[in-house]
Amino acid sequence: MNRSDRIRDILTETFAPSALEIIDDSHKHAGHAGARPEGETHYTVRMVASAFEGMNRVAVQRAVMSALQSEFDLGLHALSIKASS
Repeated sequence: MNRSDRIRDILTETFAPSALEIIDDSHKHAGHAGARPEGETHYTVRMVASAFEGMNRVAVQRAVMSALQSEFDLGLHALSIKASS
């Protein structure tokens, strides 16, 4: 299972989103800090989930980052989050 699939599984299980898009941006960061030759280090997540209702932007960001901590521990370097309820 690749990192995109793991991210999808974690976010789906944690937030039950009505819309979820995961984009591997690693190729755009080749040679930059945190980039690895094999890729899978830089991602964009676009998500709509009712779980975010009543949460401000910072709280949403923290919740998503916390849910994906295991992926950061395994080499995920950067995550752009575009999330709403």
